[in-house]
Amino acid sequence: MPLASPRACLSIRRVLAIQVSVVGSGSEHEERAEAVGRLLAEGGATVVTGGRGEVMAAAARGAKAAGGTTIGILPTETREGLNEWIDHVVVTGIGHARNLAVVASGDAVIAVGGRYGTLAEIGFALTLGRTVVVLEPGWEVEGTQHAQTPEEAVEFALAAARHTPVT
Repeated sequence: MPLASPRACLSIRRVLAIQVSVVGSGSEHEERAEAVGRLLAEGGATVVTGGRGEVMAAAARGAKAAGGTTIGILPTETREGLNEWIDHVVVTGIGHARNLAVVASGDAVIAVGGRYGTLAEIGFALTLGRTVVVLEPGWEVEGTQHAQTPEEAVEFALAAARHTPVT
């Protein structure tokens, strides 16, 4: 079987899936986070989270229910504490610094609830030039977009990840 010519190899283009990071915490936000994960997967995006519980688990659960792919980026040196809906795990051993890896891995970021770790993730994401969509009620941070529903949050995030305007 003949090998492809070098010229033919130059025309091969790699197509990467869109990845959207879902950040946040708080069991009271799980229903909305699960809807966000499901809608992202239905939109063809891979869902990236911190891999643990509450909002992170709910977003991953929603993605898996829709047949999507999930990535969990853990702060620890082992897989302990990983939620059951994660397909691919990254064990970092770097504690809270893993928040940077979570948002850097997304083409856009959706914040659902959360505390100071979420606020740090929003700051990192904005510093990296990522679009951050805050699902209300949520943090008021300059430079973020605000969405009233999971559907609106996903629409904004996917449009930003695809570099297409929302009409």
